[in-house]
Amino acid sequence: MAYILPSIVTILAQGVQGPGQKPAELLNQLHFFDFFVNPLLAAVLGIVLALTYRHTHKGLSYSQSFTQTILLLSVIVAVVMMTIGSDLAKSFALVGALSIVRFRTVVKDTRDIAFIFGALAVGMAAGTANDTNNHLTLATIGCGFIVAVTMLMYAANFGALYKSEFILRFTFDQQKDSANYLSRLAEMAKRSNMLHIEPSGDGSSLRLTYDIQLEKDASAEKLTSSLSKIEGVSDVVLIVSKNDVDY
Repeated sequence: MAYILPSIVTILAQGVQGPGQKPAELLNQLHFFDFFVNPLLAAVLGIVLALTYRHTHKGLSYSQSFTQTILLLSVIVAVVMMTIGSDLAKSFALVGALSIVRFRTVVKDTRDIAFIFGALAVGMAAGTANDTNNHLTLATIGCGFIVAVTMLMYAANFGALYKSEFILRFTFDQQKDSANYLSRLAEMAKRSNMLHIEPSGDGSSLRLTYDIQLEKDASAEKLTSSLSKIEGVSDVVLIVSKNDVDY
């Protein structure tokens, strides 16, 4: 990330300047009104992106600080772009400043990178907006497209190979009849697929893992209570798993 940001800023700083337009002329196009509107719009769109990220996040690796980073990054990039304008000297000064920064935080989800670039794009568009372009409109429509695509993928569970509802784990005594717990699963679950089986060290019991989808009239509490009463079944654990599960 430390190498990507300087390159993007340098390219945009050179590209913002129009044909035959001096840096000072472009900077003069930013009015006092723009100093409030541009960061404010970047903040609003950053909030929209952050809320979209929070709403569509799946898994157990949610980070509040990352959600806040999306908002802050949008505003900071907008201010940076307003400061640089098309001044090449300032853009190289920013490259030098960012080159000493080393980002060592590991991104756990590649989807997070997409939101980082989304915040960068929104901040850049809002920060370079003035009376001579439609970048405010571009930032708004671009953010809208990002949110719309994200929500559609979330609603359709796009790209999922396997949708899981609950993960059931329990220990079964091999000396007992397995038909008892199998019939109970068939009664209370629409679907039950074995994912993992692990024998104990002495071979007397099995640690079983099932992926299940409950019937409408069944509940997690009823299933765990019912299975715990079956002879030979112990250590019943039911894990909510609305996300994709890799095995």
